[in-house]
Order: sequence, then structure tokens, then C-alpha cells
Amino acid sequence: MADKPTTDNDPNTTAEVPQDHKLVIYQMVPRLFGNKVALNKPYGTITENGCGKFNDITDKALAEIKKMGASHVWYTGVLEHATMTDYNSQGIPADDADVVKGRAGSPYAIKDYYDVAPDLAVVVKNRMPEYEALIKRTHDQGLKVLMDFIPNHVARSYKSDAKPQGVVDLGAMDDKTKAFAPNNNFYYLPGKSFVVPAGYNPLGPLKAPAEDHKYTETPAKATGNDVFSEAPSINDWFETVKLNYGVNYQNGRKPYFAPVPDTWKKMRDILVYWAGKNVDGFRCDMAEMVPVEFWAYVIPEVKKVKPNIVFIAEAYDPKVYKTYLDKGKFDYLYDKVGLYDGLRKLMRQEGTTEDITKVWKEESNGFSSRMLRFLENHDEQRIASKDFATDPRRAIPAMTVTATLASGPVMLYFGQDVGEPPTAPKASAAKTAAPPSSTTGACPSTRNGSTRASSMGPGSARSRRSCATSTPACST
Repeated sequence: MADKPTTDNDPNTTAEVPQDHKLVIYQMVPRLFGNKVALNKPYGTITENGCGKFNDITDKALAEIKKMGASHVWYTGVLEHATMTDYNSQGIPADDADVVKGRAGSPYAIKDYYDVAPDLAVVVKNRMPEYEALIKRTHDQGLKVLMDFIPNHVARSYKSDAKPQGVVDLGAMDDKTKAFAPNNNFYYLPGKSFVVPAGYNPLGPLKAPAEDHKYTETPAKATGNDVFSEAPSINDWFETVKLNYGVNYQNGRKPYFAPVPDTWKKMRDILVYWAGKNVDGFRCDMAEMVPVEFWAYVIPEVKKVKPNIVFIAEAYDPKVYKTYLDKGKFDYLYDKVGLYDGLRKLMRQEGTTEDITKVWKEESNGFSSRMLRFLENHDEQRIASKDFATDPRRAIPAMTVTATLASGPVMLYFGQDVGEPPTAPKASAAKTAAPPSSTTGACPSTRNGSTRASSMGPGSARSRRSCATSTPACST
């Protein structure tokens, strides 16, 4: 009688014991979801192009999402970020257009960690109650709420005017005479002033509010994508500044983690603040750009307050996946460079099934149930775009693999379920040329750090940081 196959002699399986982590996440960009204006004018204002609101996400909409089998909704772009839309009359200081990408701004250039975007409110002064009501509606429909946490960088104009009493703002106590100090919140370039990248035109051929190719910042701060220069390039995340987690980048990345750095404590307090508003989890932006030791500290701290809260890391380096799961205490990680990239190549008839085998056999072997899998999100091209699969029906086999390869979470991007095609912006009265990436889908792709387009206009920087707000459908 033949021996019963085991994982030792069966090439089609691994020794991993399946665990049920089948979250079904529906990613939604609120500024687009409820927007009924179809003008799609490049560089258009919020009045011209419209913008979805928290209140547009109704009980009916949430019930339909629940019927699809979703367990969680990730509301993308909720935190207040720098923008060219003027809310001075509402008590929100205006931002300098020379350090804002797109008229709407990047939802990953946070201006206040303790506030939400005024664009998303029907009544600006009620923006927080409107978001809180959305959280309650979501829970009432049997769904859980995920939101972004952007730990690596903030807008150059960061200043919290909504922070709770007693909270000291980021940078308020920094010693700006030092390039690095363990308890500084930012990195500085003493004796140097920030220089706006040459050739940056915030609104392309149009004149942006207060645009003068200058921004006062002395001493200059290090830029979000680890650029320690007062003059970052147009392809850098120049609209952001890097947060200091106790790593001296200019001295061999020497760590200073004891005592606990001040930035760690401030980030903990921000996460606890949102946990207190009944948020059920965080999608943590560019998690690998922050030391794993911080995550090992902060995730257990937040779970003391809310034990079942979920942490998902946007992660791209398979070599450190296990470290961020085990040491960093993350619940789940993105599976972008493995399964997504492999399936994308297959759908484009450019790869082989060996790309998929490598994922389960090597890359995520032992922890595949903790990898979040998807075929679309705000950083990637729509399946129906000409640069991806063209025909959305090609995604059916790939989505089957995405959802069933392991017992881990799966994510849908809003509109993916109906094969939403890419949307090209309409020509404006100013005869503005359609941005080069405007045909790539609901959110222009910036894969591999490519130059961004859409409402930011040709030539603006890498800007996966700005993707959601640059979408032609809401290029406010």
C-alpha cells in the first residue's frame, strides 16, 4: 500500500497549518465614491469637479457592500492633508501651493493627525461628527472600519489645530540646531533653507493660489523619502517631511531607541485617539520605512486599549516580511510584489505559473494566511485599463487565485466588482492637455515610482503619495 502523502514528499503543498484570517476588505475613496459630478476637468476646483462626502456613504450603500461578503471597509484619504482648496474662512490655515501636489492635495501628506479632511464634510465645522456618524453607520451594517495611518512623513505645513488638550505638536520642542537628536520629531539641515524643486508647476498651465516657487522653511527639514537635502528633486516626495523615529540616517543609521523616542510616544497617542473613536484597524502606509522596533512597541500598546484592533502593513520587501510579522507584531502584510505582480504578468501574458508557485512555496511559506491579497487598489492601475488587462473578464481566474490561494485576507477596490474602466479627463476651457496617466484607471498608477500625472499635472513627482486625490473623477 502506498504511503500517505506528507508535506515532506508532496510538491504541491507546504507544512503550514491553515488559519482562518479571511477578512474581506472593501477599499473605498470617499471623495470619489459619492461624487456625482462628471465634468472631470484637469486641475479643476472642488466646485467644478465635485467631491464625495462622508454622508454619501449611506446605510443602503453599506448594506450592499455587506451583501457582497465584505467584512471591513477601508476608508482611504480620511485624515486632514495639505490642499490648495482654501478653508481659511472655516478656521483652517491655507497651504502653500508650492508644496502641495494636486489641487486637492495628497492624502498621504498629512496636515493634522487629529483631524479629517474638510473636503469630505457637508458642513466643514461638523467634519468630525460626520466621520463619527459614518463609523457608526458602518458598524450598524455589520462591517468594521479601517483607516490610513501614515507614520513615515507629514506635510511640510503640518500643524495640528484639532489636537486634544495637553498634546504637544510634532516639532514644537525640537532642537533645530541639531541635524539629529533622538527626541527631535524631525530631521534638520542647520544653516540651510528649503528650496522648491525647479520646474514644479502646481497646476500646470494655471496659476495656483499664492504660487511663487518659494516656501519658507529654515532650517530645512529632510524630505519624506529619506532625502537629506534642502533641495529635493521634483521626483522626490518634496511635499512631505521625514519623521524621526530615533534613527540617525547620516551616521550609519545608528539607532537610539532607549529611552523610548518622543516620536514613538506621539504616534502611539495618535493611534489610541482613533481607536477611541471606534476605528477597528489601520492600514499602515510604507510601514517598512519606519523601524520595526517602533511597531514592536506601538502595536501592543494600542492593543492594550483595543485588543482586537487590526494592523495591516503596506510592505514590499519579502526579505523582511517575517520580521514585520513576528517582531513587528503586524496582523497582516500586503502581498504586492509577490502574488499581485505575478498574476498581473500572467494576465498580460508576460509571466508563467512558476511566479505563483514561488509565492506560496517560498515567499510566504509559513505565513500565507497573514498576507493581504488584491488585484486593484488606489496605487495600481484598473484591471480594465489598456496598460493592464484591457478586458476586466481576464481578472476572473486571477481573482479566484487571489481569494483562494490561502486562508488570508482579500481586498477589493471599489468599482472593481463591476469591472470599472479607466476614466479620461475632459478637455478644459483653458485647453489643458489631458495628463499622460489619465487613462490608467480610477487612480493613476505610480507603480515602480513612475512620474505622476492627473490633477497634479505632467512632471510632478513620484506621488503614489498623491494618487487618490489626483484621480480624474475628483481632481479638485
